[in-house]
Amino acid sequence: MQPVVYYCYDAYCGWCYGFSPVIKKIATAFKDKLSFEVLSGGMIPKENARPISAIAGYISEAYHRVEETTGIKFGEDYLWHIFNPDKSDWYQHSEKSATALCIVKEIQPEQQVAFAADLQYALHYEGRDLTDDEAYRHLLEKYVIPEEEFYTKLNSEEYKEKAHYEFALCKQLQATSFPQVLLQVADQKFYLLTKGYTDYETLKKRIQTVLAETQITSV
Repeated sequence: MQPVVYYCYDAYCGWCYGFSPVIKKIATAFKDKLSFEVLSGGMIPKENARPISAIAGYISEAYHRVEETTGIKFGEDYLWHIFNPDKSDWYQHSEKSATALCIVKEIQPEQQVAFAADLQYALHYEGRDLTDDEAYRHLLEKYVIPEEEFYTKLNSEEYKEKAHYEFALCKQLQATSFPQVLLQVADQKFYLLTKGYTDYETLKKRIQTVLAETQITSV
């Protein structure tokens, strides 16, 4: 089997947002040697949807650490909701963004890493509400996804179930925090590459080490 990289993430995870340039670069560097699958972790279950005010205090401090560590920037439109939580109408949950990813994985599987990164940019920089159907419209043309098909699937029980299957799979892979990256080299053989943020060079070396140990030619 071709080795598979499983990237367990959540669209609402700020550290995953900071990690998105790293995983995109890794996917490009190893595109001829590895398959990549992005799995949504369901960090905020829909039944636990909560107003942004519930976590704004934490995010208002944590986002600085993400910026300092990763070099990524959070946008003013996103930060407005963080610093004005009583005026924000955001009730965040992971289901809709995970469902959107499932649709894209089916239609444009080779674009799933890029799409996941774009979802995070839409939220954390542009300040789009990922529980709102309209938050995805600007990405449909970019990824050549038929609008009617996308929105029909986005609100279908079938694709919501696909999202919840990914949540369960992340738990099975023991992805209890995000980002988490694993490399599968055989049916029952997985290597944990990172649990939390890791820079590109470090992650690249870890992948190369595993591939060398398993006698698979790396980049």
